[in-house]
Amino acid sequence: MKMIALTIALALLTSTSLVGQEISKPTNKKLGQWAETPDPKLPNVLILGDSISIGYTLKVRELLEGKANVFRPHTADGKKAENCSGTTKGVESIDRWLGDRKWDVIHFNWGLHDLKHVTEPGGNTVSSNPKDPVQATVDQYAANLEKIVARLKKTDAKLIFATTTPVVPGTKGPLREPESPGKYNAAALKIMEANDIEIDDLYAFCQPRLDEIQLPKNVHFSDKGSQALAEQVASVIEKALAAKPSN
Repeated sequence: MKMIALTIALALLTSTSLVGQEISKPTNKKLGQWAETPDPKLPNVLILGDSISIGYTLKVRELLEGKANVFRPHTADGKKAENCSGTTKGVESIDRWLGDRKWDVIHFNWGLHDLKHVTEPGGNTVSSNPKDPVQATVDQYAANLEKIVARLKKTDAKLIFATTTPVVPGTKGPLREPESPGKYNAAALKIMEANDIEIDDLYAFCQPRLDEIQLPKNVHFSDKGSQALAEQVASVIEKALAAKPSN
């Protein structure tokens, strides 16, 4: 009887000990896929842009694995990418996005949100009415982009501007005129040229192959299209990293 009691006591002691070990384990929550755990030995790359860039960011990260830490704005838990939207939001948020990290390359784009029609200037309530204003006129877009570029230049990172991708006729969703990307890109290119900023011409890259890579009547891209964009973007970034003098 004593032997049985001793066995039970030992079992309870062991069980309590194991529970104690389980409770003492770290309870850190795992961050989502958008969060980057950087390798301090690698250069840091920041991608800023709208949903088009959201479509290729993780693929760029995969392509540059072991060569660079690739970041983009995201929610605190890393579960959702942040859409950098138009230049109006860009001016308001650029300091937050840059943070205090040392950036080696920043690949950035604004345009598709600026040129969409909305119910009021600078707003984000979309419209399909051609009489309604665009979120930012070409002149407003250029003025905002000037401010953003001035802030980006203070980082001493290698800057790469990606031209806005095409809008095909009959595109669904908020009204965007097919001729608008060309107008906004032209304004942006003047600013980039004046500031000696490299161009990743995604508009020209996409134009000949839209039927293959872009969704029908949509500004967004198929998975194949996002992969093609990622390969283009990763290639440009990798070349920029190779050319950048080491500190």
